[in-house]
Amino acid sequence: MNAAKHGVATACLAVGLIAAVPSGGAAQKKDPAAILAAARAALGGEKKLSSVKSFTATGRTRQVRGDNLVPIEFEISVELPDKYLRKDEIPAQETGVSGAGFNGDELILDPPPAAALPEPARKARTAGLKQDFARLALGMFAASFPAYPLTFTYAGEAQAPQGTADVLDAKGADNMTLRLFIHSETHLPIMVSWKGPAAGARGARGGPPPELWLYFGDYRDVDGLQLPFRLRRATGADTTEETTFDRFKLNPKIDPKKFQAVGQRKGGLGIGPREGPRK
Repeated sequence: MNAAKHGVATACLAVGLIAAVPSGGAAQKKDPAAILAAARAALGGEKKLSSVKSFTATGRTRQVRGDNLVPIEFEISVELPDKYLRKDEIPAQETGVSGAGFNGDELILDPPPAAALPEPARKARTAGLKQDFARLALGMFAASFPAYPLTFTYAGEAQAPQGTADVLDAKGADNMTLRLFIHSETHLPIMVSWKGPAAGARGARGGPPPELWLYFGDYRDVDGLQLPFRLRRATGADTTEETTFDRFKLNPKIDPKKFQAVGQRKGGLGIGPREGPRK
């Protein structure tokens, strides 16, 4: 493993070191609504968070592919509560810009597929993108949105490398479940965990579904809000990617054409001019 890849793996390895969540009557005494309210207060407060109607974010992802780290430049555009688009460009490849997202229940893909997706595939892709958005929203807003609403229950406490965390179980559509870890002292979201597809889902030898992790870090002030400038993903103890945000823009005016569904878009996506990291 090269030094750069080792650095990503080491940084994210701590994600897998969570102690088991205790069970029992005492674990049921905390109110999940109060925990989420404290998290939203730590992120900037209900008034400021509720004033965000749209945002864009740009940055870079380093994705582990075999023995290589693949750099990806991205731009995320969101118009709350139910419009989302992520555009990716791999500078080392001449594949151009690709985009995926949703507008309500409509799928956004650019370039569009050569043939129409079968309905089950379209629904599955849309659901996966909504789940990605829901996990990101937990780190930014400590809340869910109508695009993918979640219900929360209190699960207990866990010991994370950052300290003690309150753990909430969340459930969404299509039997999706996840766990949200919120630092019990700073009240900032620490990470989300969920189960991936079963190991034998595509014909491989069967096995238990892997534990997937999304870690939030490096919270910084953006117009009075605390937003995570670093994300790390892992499968079990193995890092899959590390993301660094360069800049967030809150409440920008976003061209409605960005959110046109498959078959409605004309012309390419393109990623706008790159901006340096926010100081």
